[in-house]
Amino acid sequence: MPLLQSVVQIRQTPAVMGIDADPGTFSISQPKAEVQVTTTPGELTVQSTRPELTVDQSRAFAAYHGGNMLDMNKRIYSGIQQLYLQGLARKVEQGNRIAEFFKPGNTIAEVYGTDTEPNSFPEMRGPASMDNVDIHVETKAPQINFQAAEVDIEIIRHDPEIEFTRGKLEIYMQQYGSLQFTPPEIDVQR
Repeated sequence: MPLLQSVVQIRQTPAVMGIDADPGTFSISQPKAEVQVTTTPGELTVQSTRPELTVDQSRAFAAYHGGNMLDMNKRIYSGIQQLYLQGLARKVEQGNRIAEFFKPGNTIAEVYGTDTEPNSFPEMRGPASMDNVDIHVETKAPQINFQAAEVDIEIIRHDPEIEFTRGKLEIYMQQYGSLQFTPPEIDVQR
């Protein structure tokens, strides 16, 4: 019997997948931070006092006309004491000279006759001088107070706002795979 040759035909169609993808989108926004600045201004206060001028002319007035009554009376009283002591000393000296009348020049006429000057009244005025007026100036340092300025800064921050829109992903079969077998034709007439 003759050998039959038979060929089987195999036809294959590959599978084709389709992918349609759109990427997702991000939207990021962040509102600006709010800054609030509060300032308390600095304060400078200066308190100053006027200088004080003191002029003391009491010694000048004492030299002009004796000054006040109390000081003038004190000068007169102390001057009278001095004049009294000086007069007493002069009388003692004259008495001692008269006691030695036997010495030349100690006669009554010579001792008492030459004493012709009057007893003066004590000086009621103070001494005259170019420094009789006292001038005193008193100054005080100013009082300075300073309060520094204050700055208060407040920051309000806002978180970022993030939005994500998903993309599209479609996976589909464009073509299904197939396998087709075609057998040989069989000649049945033989």
